[in-house]
Amino acid sequence: MKYRLSAALLSAACTHAHAVVHDTLSDVVVTATRTAQSADATLASVSVITRQDITRLQAHSLPDVLRGVAGLTVSNSGGAGKQTYVYVRGTNANHVLVLVDGIKVGSATDGYAAFQDIPVGQIERIEIVRGPRASLYGSEAIGGVIQIFTRKGCGALTPSFSVTGGGYGTLNSALGLSGGGTQGWFNAKINQQHTTGFNAKRNVAGADLDKDGYHNLSLGLSSGYRFDSGAVADIQVLHTDSKAKFDGNPNESKSMQEVLGGSLKFAPVRAWNMTVRAGRSQDNVDNFLNGVFSSRFNTQRDSLSWQNDFAVGADHLFTVGLDYQNDRISSATAFARTTRDNRALFGQYQGSFGVHSLQASARHDDNQQFGGHNTGGLGYGYAINDTTRLMASYGTAFKAPTFNNLYYPTSVFASSNPNLLPELSHSMEVGLSNHGVWGKWSLNAYQITGKNWISWVNTGGVFIPTNIDATRINGLEGQLQTHLYVLDINTTLTLQDPRQTSGVNKGKLLNRRATETMRIEVARDFDAYRLAGSLYAEGRRFDDVANTASKRLGGYALFDVRAEYRVAPDWLVQGRIDNLLGKQYETAQFYNQAGRGLYFTLNYHPKI
Repeated sequence: MKYRLSAALLSAACTHAHAVVHDTLSDVVVTATRTAQSADATLASVSVITRQDITRLQAHSLPDVLRGVAGLTVSNSGGAGKQTYVYVRGTNANHVLVLVDGIKVGSATDGYAAFQDIPVGQIERIEIVRGPRASLYGSEAIGGVIQIFTRKGCGALTPSFSVTGGGYGTLNSALGLSGGGTQGWFNAKINQQHTTGFNAKRNVAGADLDKDGYHNLSLGLSSGYRFDSGAVADIQVLHTDSKAKFDGNPNESKSMQEVLGGSLKFAPVRAWNMTVRAGRSQDNVDNFLNGVFSSRFNTQRDSLSWQNDFAVGADHLFTVGLDYQNDRISSATAFARTTRDNRALFGQYQGSFGVHSLQASARHDDNQQFGGHNTGGLGYGYAINDTTRLMASYGTAFKAPTFNNLYYPTSVFASSNPNLLPELSHSMEVGLSNHGVWGKWSLNAYQITGKNWISWVNTGGVFIPTNIDATRINGLEGQLQTHLYVLDINTTLTLQDPRQTSGVNKGKLLNRRATETMRIEVARDFDAYRLAGSLYAEGRRFDDVANTASKRLGGYALFDVRAEYRVAPDWLVQGRIDNLLGKQYETAQFYNQAGRGLYFTLNYHPKI
């Protein structure tokens, strides 16, 4: 790994970057270390999903894209636009840090990122890092980090257009315009998603037995400029408004997600790169019952970071920086506390010594409410030969309880717990990987030991957030990408055992996490068209922490098929059948999932 730095290298010419976005640069990641490096060289388990991957999947939503990624389990409460949880390596759903263009997103009240409301049409690229990254990012990065990069512009002025129609009254459309030159660039895109949906909840108490639709309208804007000095400034805006219907009390929500961020990158001297980034994310939700206002939960998160990267020779890179974050909530519900901030100092070393590579990181967070927390990470890599590498890592992480955990007023069904402690973890991992002209494979084994993890426990009919004394997750992840004869094959396999190791539920599985997941993707390219099929399977899971027999959710398998035909250089027609065999299944008890659905898409974009 070479760490020779300059602002010009980190901000490659706009036209060049987009010309090769699905080739060389698609293997460069920044999330694992907060610095740019090859995905094959990182001392972490990383998956990269490009715009080309998303287009070929014909994905309707971000959860569609994440389903089947190694180490990830997705749980959804009744279809498009409904609450969606993403579990990384069996950790809690709010143990994953989610970034959009480097800005932390999510609700400070419930602690979850609204994956269901982030429009897939606005996404250029996704980087998924499995394993603790609290020593670089702070609270929440226990299971890993998911960073979403929105669409960027470049080259000649280029319009784009797409429309999708199909099952469950689906009608999605997008219209975009992008362009730029060697110094300036921009992108603007408007995206709408609509579905009449299906009945979210099966025939049980609280079910309305009607169709529960979803509508999402989003606007994405980005622009940047590279100065003659080599300094680069950019700004990104993502705004979404959505409306979802569901079963229960309340039974309708109107949501607004907004991410505003900007950065300035420059090199005071040749071996020193500096990045200043500031941003604000908002997660606003109004809930209604039969059209009558019920509740409001608004979150505003402001962040500021100052990062300095120092190259010492070609093989050593030191990073030091400061992070600041302020969370503020506004609600029709009276919370005992509505704001808190967090200040942090972090540092990292990355070095290469022939066939050996080393990464060490440390961070101190000063949380206004919980005081100081120290986290650290250590990674080691050994190149067995030019194509095979062994890696091992260890890391600690923590997560501060949310405002709902601590201060939500007692109701008939739930209560808060002001005595909660921060959640802690220790993680170990060892992996082996190989890449060559035939493809690549990797195998990673890990163990996560948790302390004070928070779970909602039913106490006399009231759910109360409670620190579980101890948990342990053992897991194995395998990935294979290859070309066999005329077929492209992409396979992932995850085996995990997430269990509580103390307390009243000692030995029980953590809820809503499948113990086995597998995805097999097979595709063939012809001159003008492409055919693909995928098999996705999940093992059993339980909907509660006590693993009650009546709360067991059975395993299932889904088979999807896709086809696409390029009718002209800039026009692509696609078709997809989801859940071809019409399998009925649940990822959260009582909540239905989509059956068989047929969809068609027309794309116009010279760069698809």
